Amino acid sequence: MAFRTDPAPLTLTGSLVELRPLDRGHHDGLVDAVREDDLWQTAWYTSVPSPDGVAAEIERRLGLSEKGEMVPFTAFDAAGRVIGMTTYYDMAADVPRLHIGYTWNRPSAHGTGTNAESKLLLLTHAFETLGVFRAGFTTQWVNFQSRAAIERLGAKQDGVMRAISRYRNGALRDSVEFSILEPEWPAVKANLEARLAKRR
Repeated sequence: MAFRTDPAPLTLTGSLVELRPLDRGHHDGLVDAVREDDLWQTAWYTSVPSPDGVAAEIERRLGLSEKGEMVPFTAFDAAGRVIGMTTYYDMAADVPRLHIGYTWNRPSAHGTGTNAESKLLLLTHAFETLGVFRAGFTTQWVNFQSRAAIERLGAKQDGVMRAISRYRNGALRDSVEFSILEPEWPAVKANLEARLAKRR
């Protein structure tokens, strides 16, 4: 088995959000996003960098992109404002499969439909263009907001990996793994489209 086409940087456009290939020129917009309501401090258990760490996080993601290990995006709202970041990662052609994650969005974007549309764009491209069989999501046990959002997508919980790593403050991290399989994709897609139709 293999991807139909190799995962590579591209722009995915919806009505509420546009996902563009991560670029160093997005730095200032990303800094503004993490500073909103001190997101980087309140979301200590997520992948949100500090304002001073945004440049390093951009370089980290671009470095993994150059190795073919990640496809990173910057998310923009319909007004052209940077709202956050997301990625494809953990890509394996032999299944084929990938993960969607390392996602965060500025607080004022929460509840606006931009995250749901981002997932619709990413999943549609993954299943219908790349030809994946499995799309995975991993989040922290303590991130109840993220777990609920993944479940609303229609993803199924595969299990909990206890003490799998440590947070940046040194505390042990339990991770929760979810997935959507190719036969489940039509129902997941219909659910997401119905949710977004209510916002249009």
